[in-house]
Amino acid sequence: MQSIDRVMQLAKILANENTSSGISISDLAKECDLALSTLHRILKSMVKQGLAEQDTDTKLYKLGHVWMEYGLRAYDTMDYISSIRPELDRLSREVEESIYLSKCTGIEAIIIERIDNENNQIRMYDKLGLRIPMNIGAANKIMLACMPDAESEKIIQQLVQESEQETFKQMLQKIRKQGYAISHGERTEGTSSIGVAIVTRSGEVLGAISIGCVTFNLSEDRLQMMIEKILEAKERVSEKIGRSS
Repeated sequence: MQSIDRVMQLAKILANENTSSGISISDLAKECDLALSTLHRILKSMVKQGLAEQDTDTKLYKLGHVWMEYGLRAYDTMDYISSIRPELDRLSREVEESIYLSKCTGIEAIIIERIDNENNQIRMYDKLGLRIPMNIGAANKIMLACMPDAESEKIIQQLVQESEQETFKQMLQKIRKQGYAISHGERTEGTSSIGVAIVTRSGEVLGAISIGCVTFNLSEDRLQMMIEKILEAKERVSEKIGRSS
């Protein structure tokens, strides 16, 4: 189990590497606090399994393509995504902003789809696969608000300080009643988002759709327009999910 933990630790570091060239084994050693001999042995195994890649000239390491393969296989099992993607495209064209699709995974949500609008050069850019704590952001809060109480309670207890839990729950009740959530600068200063939940007829929360934008572009009229458009998109998505279920 310790070996698996180390492999996942290295995979996370490689996934967060911001340069396209890769990262040296010495820099990896600094970040993961492993002896070079141990690190070299693990990396050798990861390269063999396709979990990491090493440039033969620079000797720098990058994340292996096998992770993409596994991710795409998992993505392909989410049948509802292909059916609602046209609605995400339509929403992006209507509001001229980036559209995100998020899914709850325990106490975090992961961004599983992003639609960028080519007409907007000043926009948010959150990477696919990014994990965000469930108590932060419009998409995550609307998912929490629409979950069964017992399910959301477990998440709240792990993420929200006890003294703030009652206030947080009251906020979720308000969000559930209005049918959408709004977030301003919670994770990234100067950005805002509006989110709606994707819920099946049986009440299962499949995920959330959100609009991401920079705050200085967000007038009150524009905010209201985006709320109307994302609620309309939610209704169209709900119809498609209902027909396919």
